[in-house]
Formats: sequence, structure tokens, C-alpha cells
Amino acid sequence: MIELYLFLFIMLIAAVIATEIKDLLAAVISLGAVGFSVAIMFILVQAPDLAIVQIVVEILTIVIFVAVVFRTTHIDETIGKRFASTHILSMVLFSLFAFLFLAAVVQSLRELPRFGYATMRVASEYIRLGLSECGGANIVADVILDFRALDTLGEATVLFTSVIGVLALMRKIGRKR
Repeated sequence: MIELYLFLFIMLIAAVIATEIKDLLAAVISLGAVGFSVAIMFILVQAPDLAIVQIVVEILTIVIFVAVVFRTTHIDETIGKRFASTHILSMVLFSLFAFLFLAAVVQSLRELPRFGYATMRVASEYIRLGLSECGGANIVADVILDFRALDTLGEATVLFTSVIGVLALMRKIGRKR
């Protein structure tokens, strides 16, 4: 349970950094830390389907945001000066934060159950009733389409909405041929 509070704290810090920092690329990275923290929290509460959806949406969002940042900001020859001695402290702090974040990710992935062993009563019921109630040979498809159909519809709606939102942001307003 303490891991959830740790990731909640990481999310809050990353959200504040994303809103307050002046560098757009750093803001995108901080926003990505928020999204991946949410995905890890889903793994910790044993909701891997939501974690997978969150990871997919987060990766697509980060890739698109980074592409937009690089297209809209212009890079000049002073990029080598960015790594002056004044930025060494920020690089060390970022490295420390990244190391702690990756250590927490590894720890949370170690706590996942072994493959094939259900740790929850609901999962055991799905496995026990899958063939008799649904009649399908694929237990994963039975769970997704029969037992949790509305949840799957909600996840598909979230994915569709996020894709439409990204497309709306990426289009050029008033573009003419």
C-alpha cells in the first residue's frame, strides 16, 4: 500500500514540474512520468488491462508531444552551451529521480503473480465458469467480451477519444489545399 502513496507523491511532483517548468521538452517528460505512474499504480492494484491501455495511450501521447515540440521550437547552435556547469546539478537530480523511478518500477513488476496463477477470487471464478457460461475455447476472449464487456467498451471509448483528441490538436486550423 505504501507503493501507491509513493507513486501518488511522484505524480504530484511531476505534475507540478510539468506545469511550472519553462522548457517544453522537460514538461512533456514530466507529463509522461505522471502517466506511467498511473500505469504502475494500475499494475499494483492488479488491473493489468487498464495498465496496458494507459501505457499505450501514454507512449502515443509522448511521441506526438515530442514531435510537436521539435517541430515548433527551433534548435540553434547554442545547444552545446546548455550542458554548462550550471546544469550539472539538474542533470544529477534528474538521474537520481530516474533511478528511483526505475527501481520502483522493477519492484512493482516483481510483485506481479507468476504466470498462470490467479491471485484474486474473481479471476478464479472467470477461469472456473469461462467454458460453461460462455462456451468459448479462448478464456481471455470470454472474459473480455462476456464477463467484462462494458469495461472493454469503456477502454475502447477512451482509446478512440484520445486518438480523436490528438488528431484535433495536430491538424492545422484553416488549412487549404
